[in-house]
Amino acid sequence: MSTADFLFALLGAVALGAAVLPRLLARRPLSLPLVFLALGAAVQLLPLPLPEIDPVADGVWVEHLAEICVVLSLMGAGLALNRPFGRVRWQGVWRQLGITMPLTIAAVAALAWGLLDWPAAAALLLAAVLAPTDPVLASEVRVGEPTDAEHDEDEVRFTLTGEAGLNDGLAFPFVAAATALAAAGGQITGGGVGHWLLVEVLYKCTAGVAAGLAVGALLGRLFFRARWQAMRLSEHSEGFVALAATFLAYGVTELVHGYGFLAVFVTACRIRAAERAHGYHAVLHDFVEQIERLLTAVLLFLLGAFVAQGGLGPLTWQGAAVGVLLLLVVRPLTGWAAQFGAAAGPRERVVTAFFGIRGIGSLFYLAYALDSHDFGVPPEMLWAVVTFTVVASVVLHGVSATPVISRLDRLRLHRARANGAGPAPDDHEVAGERL
Repeated sequence: MSTADFLFALLGAVALGAAVLPRLLARRPLSLPLVFLALGAAVQLLPLPLPEIDPVADGVWVEHLAEICVVLSLMGAGLALNRPFGRVRWQGVWRQLGITMPLTIAAVAALAWGLLDWPAAAALLLAAVLAPTDPVLASEVRVGEPTDAEHDEDEVRFTLTGEAGLNDGLAFPFVAAATALAAAGGQITGGGVGHWLLVEVLYKCTAGVAAGLAVGALLGRLFFRARWQAMRLSEHSEGFVALAATFLAYGVTELVHGYGFLAVFVTACRIRAAERAHGYHAVLHDFVEQIERLLTAVLLFLLGAFVAQGGLGPLTWQGAAVGVLLLLVVRPLTGWAAQFGAAAGPRERVVTAFFGIRGIGSLFYLAYALDSHDFGVPPEMLWAVVTFTVVASVVLHGVSATPVISRLDRLRLHRARANGAGPAPDDHEVAGERL
């Protein structure tokens, strides 16, 4: 049996599992990523011709495979959200981005510097890499398929989905700061800080948002209001157009040196705003979700195999402590504190703070940064700490997401009935209850 033949069979099995397992695991305390992570580790232990997985040597393909998965998940997240942009309507998201994210980066960098004794550049890189959240790894905590209503998204799912949609792009300036610090030998200069603020923060973020708005407005008009019917793509229900929107927004923005991740999410939100109640959004979302699910299954399968091959060998107890503290202390505390005065109720604030899931975005950022810079720490050690944190998050949040979110849903339904909504309240009435 050749390795190529085995890999074809394995890819077919993974694709079939990505289609079947979500239905088998529905309402159970297991997530699809957790199952594929375990399967990847299990298959590696069998006497089969699996190739060696080395994210350091093969960082380019790891970077681009994770990159595609992230941009597709951002398009799916943006298409799913139907709440109009606004300072008040999105206040939970703004608080997570403006308070939780920078506090988390500062805390993780301090932990890496203090516990691991890493150089400042490596400590900041680890913090930036672990900054993005990723609800795709626990589908219960993200907004589901697009609906016609603007206000049927409960605060927990909406906040976590919106946060993940934007912080994947907003982690870039901090990764850029870490790489600039490494290139400067750890020296901070006024010119370097000024360049970072003007270029990496101001210009690239602005370019990403502006390009996303422009591409989204253009595609929204093309999809729903084109003068020629042949160009009015919403009437043809072709889901693969979502790929065109994703890669067009990402590619155009990267060509002008903006943040493509921001552009993809903004593009999706702008397309959704062009015609909120149209069924074409569900067609686009479903197509993107299917491809995203397949890529996620492949990446988590490979990650499980990497762990079984000894990928956590360089991990020290200090590195593991940083990951555990991030998941159980830093994110919950910063996420909870950021929500004081927000629309969410006390239980919702606790759940939102807890589910700061780390995943595919972290793998992308690490491969991206290590592709061209030396951070004074063995790359294998960086991969071990990040891999441990992602695996721990997949296990912790994958097991707890279904029972926790289901409990919140039951409480909302019970409270809606108690508040006079009747025995069968609609989605808007249920989602509007604060717990």
